[in-house]
Amino acid sequence: VYVKMFTNSPFLVCMDLARSREELIDPKYLWIGPDGKNLTGRTHVNLSETGKLMVVGFTESMSGAYTCILSHKIIEITTQEEREVLEAYKFVVYAYREADHAYQMSVRFTTRECERAANGQFFGELQRILTDIISDLMCHLTHSSYKCRAVKTPKQSLLHELFVSFQVSPFAPGWEEVCRRAPYDCEEATNGRVEEARDRIGEFFQRQTYVLKHMLQTVPAIHYVASSFSAIYVDSCQPGFGKNDLTHKSCANCCVVCNPGTYSPTNQGTCWICRRPRVWEYGARSC
Repeated sequence: VYVKMFTNSPFLVCMDLARSREELIDPKYLWIGPDGKNLTGRTHVNLSETGKLMVVGFTESMSGAYTCILSHKIIEITTQEEREVLEAYKFVVYAYREADHAYQMSVRFTTRECERAANGQFFGELQRILTDIISDLMCHLTHSSYKCRAVKTPKQSLLHELFVSFQVSPFAPGWEEVCRRAPYDCEEATNGRVEEARDRIGEFFQRQTYVLKHMLQTVPAIHYVASSFSAIYVDSCQPGFGKNDLTHKSCANCCVVCNPGTYSPTNQGTCWICRRPRVWEYGARSC
């Protein structure tokens, strides 16, 4: 069972389909939580008299196995003897989040030749400028790199171009404080910030085309290739969550809480196995 963070779980019913179609005499229900303790009287659960369980305001730590023990009586018609029957039902419940968006971006610049120190200097300056453009959004650049390649285009001589790629992530230092000010789960606010970052960067490169055409008399040695900017969104998960379409086939596109013994320290969307885990809990960010 998968429950979105900070929402209520669906009702878990303490019986199977076949049993639900039968008459039960003196049924009693005992729900045991992931910590192995009786859930009766807990403030975060809603228990009905018919054995239904709802977990309220679901968080990572509420993930785990929920077990219900159903007891009821069977009465022999001829002898009127009573016999008590016990049956156990187990539900494994996982917290999940909707995937956050990051953007994989690429852009190209013409340069005079590949073996120039100025290429690396230019790349560093470009990173600084783009970082400044989006820093107030609590977004930052990750996986930044560039390669210089020779390019032959129709009706032109051989050119040299810098192929620049980077990812824009909404998880710059301080993002958690921004999320605390958002109501409950901040997926909408997070995705809004990274989309604003995408738009700002896109406008920056659009302006480069205008500047080259209308404002510069001499074209710089390294300059933007018109219309080369692209931005493709990719899913990312908050730390403590990851995607696994094999383990969680029913929620393949969800960011599911990491199982005990695994962890996810970043937003890469993968729960890694701890070699020597010290803490066995759901949603670990480190071992």
